[in-house]
Amino acid sequence: MDPISEQRLLMTRRHFFGRTAAGIGVAALGSLLNPGMARAIGGGSAAPILGQTHFPPKAKRVIYLFMAGGPSQLDLFDYKPGMAKLHETELPDSVRMGQRLTGMTSGQKNFPVVRSLFKFSQHGRAGAWFSDAIPHIAGIADDICVIKTVNTEAINHDPAITFIQTGFQQPGRPCVGSWLHYGLGTDNQNLPSFIVMISSGKESDQPLYTRLWSAGFMPSEFQGVQFRGVGDPVLYLSNPPGVSSATRRRMLDAMSRLNAKQFENYADPEINTRIAQYEMSYRMQTSVPDLTDISKESAATLDLYGPDVKKPGSFAYNCLLARRMAERDVRFIQLYHRGWDQHGNLPKRLREQSKDTDQASAGLVRDLKQRGLLDDTLVVWGGEFGRTVYSQGKIEKENYGRDHHGRNFCIWMAGGGIKGGMTYGETDDFCYNVVENPVHIHDQNATILHCLGLDHEKLTYRFQGRDYRLTDIHGEVVKGILA
Repeated sequence: MDPISEQRLLMTRRHFFGRTAAGIGVAALGSLLNPGMARAIGGGSAAPILGQTHFPPKAKRVIYLFMAGGPSQLDLFDYKPGMAKLHETELPDSVRMGQRLTGMTSGQKNFPVVRSLFKFSQHGRAGAWFSDAIPHIAGIADDICVIKTVNTEAINHDPAITFIQTGFQQPGRPCVGSWLHYGLGTDNQNLPSFIVMISSGKESDQPLYTRLWSAGFMPSEFQGVQFRGVGDPVLYLSNPPGVSSATRRRMLDAMSRLNAKQFENYADPEINTRIAQYEMSYRMQTSVPDLTDISKESAATLDLYGPDVKKPGSFAYNCLLARRMAERDVRFIQLYHRGWDQHGNLPKRLREQSKDTDQASAGLVRDLKQRGLLDDTLVVWGGEFGRTVYSQGKIEKENYGRDHHGRNFCIWMAGGGIKGGMTYGETDDFCYNVVENPVHIHDQNATILHCLGLDHEKLTYRFQGRDYRLTDIHGEVVKGILA
């Protein structure tokens, strides 16, 4: 009897449902899988990882500081002194040009311009403008490139975050971290290639969905692993009470022998995949506690990140862990900080958010630089869109809010392959439209891949008869910001 016919006879109805249920567990543990090992023993996906980059890379890894909610570019980076004279005047129709509005302001009859209450000053050799809300980021002006003209078609949070992370506004496609894991694999056999950490500001009502770090239609081995801010960073990482490491080792060895026997009977490669997952989990029992133990960090290093650095789950703590992950060659490290959606009470809330993130963001860049890691680590800071120049609702003396604005917003990048000490792109006098050097989010993602030695047009994955890529059918590398 041929092997295929034999396999069909073994696939009883009960066995079929058993395998289906096991597949759910496999998907949950898939992010812990070392893809190289899985392929070596017959598991993993059929899609091959690139044997090498398309061209010599400048960066080996990415730390993406994602400010979820949409930071106000007008109040942080894009200085518009002319707004003082136009304060509370109507935004001209010729500027707004019938822009599609969100549900929050679609009923407004008037669109009054509101100046920023923050003070701006110039920093660095190039004299770039920064708000007094972010003095520490201003202090690294010579190390970062501020891009003022990033733009997106999305106007609401979920499609906008999905778009910037996956290149498509609807869920279901792989995120940028998954693309890098798929294309480049991992350089650390004891930690996941793609790790996610989340922190929150004082007012954080905007949800984040786990699909933002999923592998989409790729095998689940490429999805991100979320580290928790309390308790064990990864669930069930610690042994249960009464179970020692030696006992766990014996259990795994016994399970491996049983699974090997099962493989002889059913020739199911998913069994070997499961063995690799268990082994990865075992190695993480040692590697993760070592990673998260910051007790040996010097006082000078801790001071770089600010007073919250010793609080697990804080943005500062996560930034320090990101540096420790970079040292251990984790490929893609994503930090989300929620709470930037300031439709009202923006001056107070923006200062709170900046206080949470400013020193730690700058401290991360400084720390990477002093350790010689910034040259091959790409740091990205930014959100899913910006904010409008007009006020949402009434303007009060020390209070205003701004709605979502995707036509132009600011991000900054530093490190591996990016030219520091520069500002790229220009917006109009109302900070409402791009007038020079637009950067679509497809261009931003193409540039991230380029810094890691990947041609965004060549990094593809075939699914349902079509070759997909992170940048869909768009995207140009932003050559003007490359070192």
